[in-house]
Amino acid sequence: MGYKMKFWLMKLSILFSLIVFNVHVNAVHDAIDESGDIAVETLPFDELRTFTEIFAKIKNNYVEGVKDRKLLENAVQGMLEGLDPHSAYLDKKAYLDLQEGTSGEFGGLGMEVSMENGFVKVISPIDDTPADKAGVKAGDLIIRLDDASIRGMPLNESINLMRGKPGSSITLTVVRKNGGKKPFKIVVVRDIIKVRSVRNMALEPGYGYLRISNFQVNTPENVRKDLEKLKKESNSSLKGLVLDLRNNPGGILSAAVSVSDFFLEEGLIVYMEGRVNDSKLEFSAKPTDLIDEVPIIVLVNAGSASASEIVAGALQDHKRAIIMGQQTFGKGSVQTILPMPNESALKLTTARYYTPSGRSIQALGITPDIIVEELKVEESGDESTSIKEVNLNGYLKNEKQETPAEANDTLGNQPGEIKSLAITDYVLYEALNVLKGISILQFNSG
Repeated sequence: MGYKMKFWLMKLSILFSLIVFNVHVNAVHDAIDESGDIAVETLPFDELRTFTEIFAKIKNNYVEGVKDRKLLENAVQGMLEGLDPHSAYLDKKAYLDLQEGTSGEFGGLGMEVSMENGFVKVISPIDDTPADKAGVKAGDLIIRLDDASIRGMPLNESINLMRGKPGSSITLTVVRKNGGKKPFKIVVVRDIIKVRSVRNMALEPGYGYLRISNFQVNTPENVRKDLEKLKKESNSSLKGLVLDLRNNPGGILSAAVSVSDFFLEEGLIVYMEGRVNDSKLEFSAKPTDLIDEVPIIVLVNAGSASASEIVAGALQDHKRAIIMGQQTFGKGSVQTILPMPNESALKLTTARYYTPSGRSIQALGITPDIIVEELKVEESGDESTSIKEVNLNGYLKNEKQETPAEANDTLGNQPGEIKSLAITDYVLYEALNVLKGISILQFNSG
């Protein structure tokens, strides 16, 4: 063994002796139960010794010189990414990017991603962002960024490649589950992402629509304002609300809890269970339903994840809303951001969350009460051939009210707004129909 190898082994042995001592002391402290008994898992000294030897061999034999800091950072990244798809090491830049993302403005393509089998998986594109406009879909598997293969690349590194100067383009090579086996390319032009997490509109008089694209710090306040606006526009006689959480990748837990609380008067919203006491939390609703028990339809799909599943699960368990759409993503774990002294941070999975009834949606998702597939409806160009009384020559007119000149059952003869909604968003069209049905039943039952 050469002098350099011996030197590195000695240096690393001292370093890891200190690390092991610190880990051992903390483990003993954390493992003392109320009775004072100690149950400490034996530290794997052989594996730690192997690690130091591997570190030294890389330092001395790799084709290019590598700094200690880089090797140790890579080791930490691998340690976290080997746990699950959502745990990660955030260097200083990645940590700042995360903080920008939760505040509502950042640069990039505009999509939530995770790792799957060594590739980048799209959880959901964000509304009105470059990724959304370019046709990126929830569930897409990205295998190349420009000419670079990303198999095995750390997630943070892949995200950094996707970020860049606004106006510059990047080519994503994508595999789509329902798009055939052959990969295809999508060109996306980068831009400054200003996420408007909440928007609203009136679908018809008395029927409101509220879209939440992700959960940010300011989302609850924006939801409150939009609900007040919808109530005012309906002259305080709101008959129904569609809450659209499709392609909502999640976000801040507290925002999801607050939004759920707007529609509940009491009871559990979500609870979390983890190994440490700090990760065992419960969140309950406070009195006052902001829309006074007006019927709600919640729209979800495979791009609805994490915080949006918390909202859907809480409203479903309390029978406060009907869930419509497709099975959700199934992310039932909670990540905690743990800042480090060097301005980096750990994003670590620390707990699982459960709906009020005790359901875990991890890897399962929320099952809608009414399953509606994403369908594309097109208006038929043919005129209807159906004949009714009014179409007959010399038909007898209605003496009590004016008879329309023409009448048939085609989509083309429905009001323009309804026809347009059926064509542009079939699932939303069906949700509106369900709300109307509920309203009619409530009216008839007195």
